[in-house]
Amino acid sequence: MTRLTFFGAAGEVTGSCTLVETDNARFLVDCGMFQGGHEAREKNLHALDFGCDVRDIDFVLLTHAHIDHSGLLPRLGVLGYRGPIYTTPASIDLLGVLLPDSAHIQEKESEWQLRHQRRGNKAKGDIPPPLYSVTSAQAVLTQLKPAPYGETIKPADSIEVRFHEAGHILGSAWLEVVVHDRKRPQTLVFSGDMGMYGRPVLRDPEKPVPEADALLVESTYGDRLHRSLEETENEIVAAFERTQASRGNLIIPSFAVGRTQEILYLLGDMIRRDRLSPLQVYVDSPMASQATRITMSHPELFDDETHELIAWIGTHPDKLKVEFVADANRSRALNTIREGVVIISASGMCDAGRIKYHLRENLPRSECGVLIVGFQASGTLGRRLVDGAHLVTIFGESIPVRARIHTVGGLSAHADQGALIHWMSGFHHQPGNTFLVHGEAGTTATFAKAIEDQLGWKDLHIPQRGQQFEV
Repeated sequence: MTRLTFFGAAGEVTGSCTLVETDNARFLVDCGMFQGGHEAREKNLHALDFGCDVRDIDFVLLTHAHIDHSGLLPRLGVLGYRGPIYTTPASIDLLGVLLPDSAHIQEKESEWQLRHQRRGNKAKGDIPPPLYSVTSAQAVLTQLKPAPYGETIKPADSIEVRFHEAGHILGSAWLEVVVHDRKRPQTLVFSGDMGMYGRPVLRDPEKPVPEADALLVESTYGDRLHRSLEETENEIVAAFERTQASRGNLIIPSFAVGRTQEILYLLGDMIRRDRLSPLQVYVDSPMASQATRITMSHPELFDDETHELIAWIGTHPDKLKVEFVADANRSRALNTIREGVVIISASGMCDAGRIKYHLRENLPRSECGVLIVGFQASGTLGRRLVDGAHLVTIFGESIPVRARIHTVGGLSAHADQGALIHWMSGFHHQPGNTFLVHGEAGTTATFAKAIEDQLGWKDLHIPQRGQQFEV
């Protein structure tokens, strides 16, 4: 018997975590942090209540490095897990940046709240401690084990695992897990987060195995089709032209891993094709700077177009000038510049990091623009901006929103409905059990209907958090 229990990304987008129990092994696929809204912290505190001692988990498989898939690994270590965590070599490199940064943000947030408590703004004892420390994050990095694409690993006697290219971010993978507990092996497929086909920087997702007994597939954008790259470029050009004409700044909240590198590619490519004039861009995120360095250290994962653009930029260094801002004083100095600044900063959903300072300074100014280039989860500051809020709260201050909010719909690192169904059509027939995860409730229901209509698959499961299924 193989049992799946869904502890996150079930009926919502973040917190990916599935417990798999077979006759001879117990393991996790992903161990992600819930993000967005005031209830996220409470969810994260109890997310790893698996009904068993975490020391009884044999191993962890990690699809990719994004925090909503990896962010509770240090907490798993704090609770006593000392076993191996298998993921791709590029993901290991990224986790060395992402996990300590996640801990650092939590520690700084607690310090900030403590300062406000001392000023009498918060009742004593109300401030929650960080979920884990930087030390705990660094400790769990020693448990990471490389699993190169296409190679078979055997994390337990009865289990074989292969990681396949997912095209989502650097190092992302969908997983093929074969369980040999019975006369006939069982094949479980975990999509992780899938990328779009024909998009910049990374290779396309690898087609799935012919057959599976269970498929867990993401549904983040399962209810829509992304705009084409041509339409997306038109939107980007319009945002740049409007902001330049207004003599303001353009602020781009961007995920440090994946999205920032894709934005830099697109800007460079549009300059090469004379769609944009030469630019000075500031990447104000130490994590994005490190992620870009890591990305450039894995050219074997790039597509052909990216290799060509890198070569062109090397021979035209004056066309796209990029300054990676590390020093905090330099970051603050950017906010004294009143016009002509293009700032790419994290976090992508505007809820943490240096982007909040840039938004605080630029949102009240009608001549400025904010370019939203990624998914904004419910409850986040980014989602409130996209939804048209006229007033937002940043660092306890009420900030009027007068800047123009531009939403670009075609840059998602997530596959849209068409790309997901195209990938799923690679199965020779419907998997024995299909579970739709990593999507908000309405989106997942729409995706289920599209799968039934276009692929003819029936009896699809939309699990809820804590729900168990037997394969």
